[in-house]
Amino acid sequence: MRIAEEVSHAIGNGRPVVALESTLLAHGLPAGRNFKVARRIEAVIRDAGAVPATIAVLDGTPVVGLSAAQLERLCDEGATMPKLSLRDLGPAIARRSSGATTVAATCVLARAAGIGVFATGGLGGVHLAVDGSSTTWDVSADLGTLATTPVLVVCSGVKSMLDIEATLEVLETYSVPVLGYRTDDFPAFYLRSSGYPVPWRVDDPAAAAAVFEAHRAHATSGMVLANPVPPEFEMDSDRHDELLADGLALVRANDIRGSAVTPALLEHFHTASDGVSIATNEALVLANAELAASVAVRLAS
Repeated sequence: MRIAEEVSHAIGNGRPVVALESTLLAHGLPAGRNFKVARRIEAVIRDAGAVPATIAVLDGTPVVGLSAAQLERLCDEGATMPKLSLRDLGPAIARRSSGATTVAATCVLARAAGIGVFATGGLGGVHLAVDGSSTTWDVSADLGTLATTPVLVVCSGVKSMLDIEATLEVLETYSVPVLGYRTDDFPAFYLRSSGYPVPWRVDDPAAAAAVFEAHRAHATSGMVLANPVPPEFEMDSDRHDELLADGLALVRANDIRGSAVTPALLEHFHTASDGVSIATNEALVLANAELAASVAVRLAS
């Protein structure tokens, strides 16, 4: 593992650090725009008093804290740089490959580097059965990783194209606390509410930090801090439901399965919404980064 000097110095001196995944840049945002957003995310974290640490695997080496040049490479090669989940780290490292890390892989690498707070867009979860059946075995590795990795993940809930009720049940089974930030409703990425309640609520970064500190003193699982998208950027719910229905039909028609489903649905949202979903995605990621930095500052103090 290679840890950037700034990040290593901050960790060694007890300064707040926020980990960032790279899949949302390489696969979640259009080329060109993704690099600008990456720089904005890091600036938001610095302005809040913390040090950003974007994580990826480059030429077989996990890198914690990408330089500007490395970020630009990641964003330029996003279309060809594969997504690396936790199961993919070993093969990628051994074969000296490069890849963008998912929530699962980023959590583990952040923990190994000594970083306890992680900001992202949306958490992975239980996928919908796109073939119309009532059950699916397609469950994101993010959930299992959170069960054993004591990292605080600040996100806007899970993506609205997932089975949210089942995802919350799995998190409960894995003893992963779910906190709503200034909300009693679990957010659904593009939407501020999924219709499902959160078990616990906090209303300021200090309270979130206190809960996480108490949790990791007694458990080895991670924690989710669910932060709804800013209200002015929330997608219209009727338009969202229409896009989701059309996207699922597209997935079925093209026999898209497994890990390819979510990227295909996101791409459909981006193109069919005339960029509205991209603006929503950017706004929620920036808000989550700022909140994560504020929590990290309080944990460090």
